[in-house]
Amino acid sequence: MLAVLGAGPGLGLSIAHRFGREGFTTALVSRSGTRHAAYRASLAEAGVAAHAFTADVTDEAQVHAVLARITDEAGEIDTVYFGPADLSIGSAITPLPEAGAGNLRVPFESIVLPAAQVTQAVLPRMLERGAGSLLFAGGISGKYPIPLLGSFAPAAAALRMYVLTLNAALRGTSVYAGTLTIGGVIERGDIHRMFTEQAPDSMPGTLDPDAIAERAWALHTERDEAEAEFNTLVA
Repeated sequence: MLAVLGAGPGLGLSIAHRFGREGFTTALVSRSGTRHAAYRASLAEAGVAAHAFTADVTDEAQVHAVLARITDEAGEIDTVYFGPADLSIGSAITPLPEAGAGNLRVPFESIVLPAAQVTQAVLPRMLERGAGSLLFAGGISGKYPIPLLGSFAPAAAALRMYVLTLNAALRGTSVYAGTLTIGGVIERGDIHRMFTEQAPDSMPGTLDPDAIAERAWALHTERDEAEAEFNTLVA
C-alpha cells in the first residue's frame, strides 16, 4: 500500500501511477475530496486500485486519524509519499532581512512538523515489519540560497536535513527514507495551472512529474542515494 499525502494532479498523481504499475494499491489523501473521483478514474483506467481520504496533513490529529483509517480500510502502509503543496504559502513569504521569528514559524508548522508527525505515525510499524519507504518532496531553497523564497527557505533546509539525517539513522534497517529536492514548477500541478492562468510570461522552469516519479521509484528500489535533485532554477 502506497499512501500519497498531499495528492494533487501533478506529482502526487504521477507517483501513484508509477508505483501502481508495480502492483501498489494507492491511498490518496488531500484536504478536499473534490478531485478524488477524477484521480481514481485516471488510476482505474491504468489498472491501479485506489482509495481516497480527506484530511489536512498539517493537522497532527488528522494525520494520525487518516493513517489509521487507511490501515483499517485499505491495508498496511508499505510506502509513504509526503508532498503537500499549499498555494497560500506564497503570500506568507517574507524577505529574510524583514523576517522575524513569527514569519519563520508558519513554514515550519506547515512543512517540517507534519513530515515528522507522519514519520512518527508510520515508522514504528515499518521497523517492526522490517520493510518500508518514506519519500518526501522538498524545495530547492533547502539546498541553495534563493533570496526570493525568503522566510520559506529555512523550513525547506530543515526538511531536507531531517530526511537526510533520517536516512542515515535508518541505515542497517530495512526501512528507507529519501527526499526529492525540487527546483521548478511541476507540470500539470496546481502551481503550474496558477502560472498558466495568471502569469504565463513569468513561468519559471518546468519539470515533468512522470520523470520525477520514475526517479522516486528508483530511490525506493535501489536505496543507494538519499536525495534526487530536479533543478531548473539554480545554475
